[in-house]
Amino acid sequence: MKNTLSAIALLSFFIMAGCGTTGGTASVGALGGAAAGGGVYEYRLHKAKQRIESEHKAGKMDDKEYNARKDEIERLQLLK
Repeated sequence: MKNTLSAIALLSFFIMAGCGTTGGTASVGALGGAAAGGGVYEYRLHKAKQRIESEHKAGKMDDKEYNARKDEIERLQLLK
């Protein structure tokens, strides 16, 4: 959460600094698009992790499968 807030603050700084120039505006647009895409990617992984945790707690998944899927999700995450 702290990393996410830091990234948002940094992105806000770049937006304010880059809006004064044409090149800066294009760069801010590219950074904003990349940040939005990364955010959706992380959110999807977070939801998948919550889903497998609930399935494991409900007894629908054994420990071996749970650990394998959890490790796979953690390897795919950009923000640890």
